Formats: sequence, structure tokens, C-alpha cells
Amino acid sequence: MTDATRKSPAKAVALNYRRGADPAPRVVARGRGEVAERIVAMALAHDIKLREDGDLVEILERVDLDETIPLEAFAAVAEILAHVYMANNRLREAREIRDEPPGDHP
Repeated sequence: MTDATRKSPAKAVALNYRRGADPAPRVVARGRGEVAERIVAMALAHDIKLREDGDLVEILERVDLDETIPLEAFAAVAEILAHVYMANNRLREAREIRDEPPGDHP
């Protein structure tokens, strides 16, 4: 969905995960209406990947701030993180190829 066609979110939850430092992703922001809009706007402004999943939001909005996600959310969040890591690796590889000086390949 492009920014121009993105509808205003009714609810939003933001997660943070520091690989090697956190045992599981943590809920760092959540809200409805205008707060949800601000969460989404901040994510977009910082090139953070978004995922629309109403069922997952229903689970995560009940988690206290700075608490790790519940067991029933692990599979869905793991799928999202795997997608994010793959996308980040593709971006990193594209940058490396773009920045590679001419004549350095066989």
C-alpha cells in the first residue's frame, strides 16, 4: 500500500527488538486514533517497515508498555522479523553492489 492510499489506522502497536540484548520483542508504543496515526507517521519518517495485521494488533494492544510480546504472538512476529531482516539484507547487498568500484569483479 502506498503512502497516498494508506488509510488512517484505528489502532497501532510498535515493537522494538535488539538482537542479542532482548529475550523477545517488546511493545514500545500503542494507541488508537490520533495516537495510532502518530505511531505510523513516525515509523514511516524513520523508514521502519509496517505490517497491517488486525489480529496481531488485538493481541499486542493488551501488552503493557516495555513488556515482551506474549507467546501467542511469537509466530506472527517472527514472520515479520524474518521479512524485515531479509529486506534489510537485500538493501545492504544492493548498496554494496552499487558502491563497488568498477573493475573489481572478475
